Amino acid sequence: MTVLVLDNPELLARATLAEGFQPNPCAESHKPHQLKFHYGYNKHQLSAVDMDMLTRHGHYLRHNGHLHVRVHGHSDAFGSDDYGHFLSRMRASAVVRFLVEEGVEEQRLKAVGWGSERPLATRADHAANRRVELEYVQYSVSSALSG
Repeated sequence: MTVLVLDNPELLARATLAEGFQPNPCAESHKPHQLKFHYGYNKHQLSAVDMDMLTRHGHYLRHNGHLHVRVHGHSDAFGSDDYGHFLSRMRASAVVRFLVEEGVEEQRLKAVGWGSERPLATRADHAANRRVELEYVQYSVSSALSG
């Protein structure tokens, strides 16, 4: 038996393509690094910078149909608990709407509003706690969780 070892990556790539291999376009799509988006006091609108990053998340999700995303909305401790939960749901819903407009199927997205229950920093660090976080979930795990 003869084994041919190719240690030249360019030659190996050409040989692979010549044999009919079709590269997966999803492999070129990398998950964006930013998973937290912060808000101003009493705000739920997305900034232009956030929209740009969420557009990248939308692209990644369109090319990775097996992934689902939980969108966790949070608020600071100012105001009543009811208002904090309402505002955190508004923040999460704004992100979900944006991703749907970017072509992500709505059933792959779940908005959750936590209010001020899960602070990122100390409760006194209000700016850090006014945020949305994206949590990527594999399909099999998300099916069990939504059960």
